[in-house]
Amino acid sequence: MSAWLFKTEPESFSLADLQAAPRQTTYWDGVRNYQARNYLRDSIAVGDQVLFYHSSVDQQAIVGTAVVVKAGYPDFTAWDPQSNHFDEDASPEKPIWQMVDIRFESEFARPLLLKELRAVPRLAGMELLRRGSRLSVQPVSEANYELILSLAGTPIATKSVKLSSSVKTQQKPTVKKKRATERVKTSMSKTGKKSATKKTKQPKTKTAVEKKTQRA
Repeated sequence: MSAWLFKTEPESFSLADLQAAPRQTTYWDGVRNYQARNYLRDSIAVGDQVLFYHSSVDQQAIVGTAVVVKAGYPDFTAWDPQSNHFDEDASPEKPIWQMVDIRFESEFARPLLLKELRAVPRLAGMELLRRGSRLSVQPVSEANYELILSLAGTPIATKSVKLSSSVKTQQKPTVKKKRATERVKTSMSKTGKKSATKKTKQPKTKTAVEKKTQRA
């Protein structure tokens, strides 16, 4: 089992939105950085633990945990011209970008603020705390993961749905999630971004939770 940290902007997709999603599960799409893409494609596995991080707000913090329930597969929003994650260079034959499915696990009794984490000497080597770090998908060492859980204390909410990790998610929320801004190390151009409801390959059951915000 490995551990990771996923960043998201809470006004676009928060931990509460994950809790409200069908089966408390969502696909983590919209990652447009090659290093983060490689983690999603090559390294993240079913059963891996995820620290859920609210970014791009005044009180940036780790607010809870999730678990990976489906390993990397093509991010179909990349070739949907009506998606705000559209990439004209991507296609079903050449998907380029990857995503995973995650399920809600717990909500911390209190957010672990970024400034608080910076004050913990044992977390000094954590990728999140490295100056200039912008990755929205980051590896977390086992020691740092366990330390963060101990700092968080007893969670105030835990998963209410138990699923087999081998079960493919059938329902997907239509909530638009905005990842933390990443520096994409490529010269490829991107056009046709629109603020539109996400379309998927197959009809999906929609949730009641829907937001009209963009994401990176």
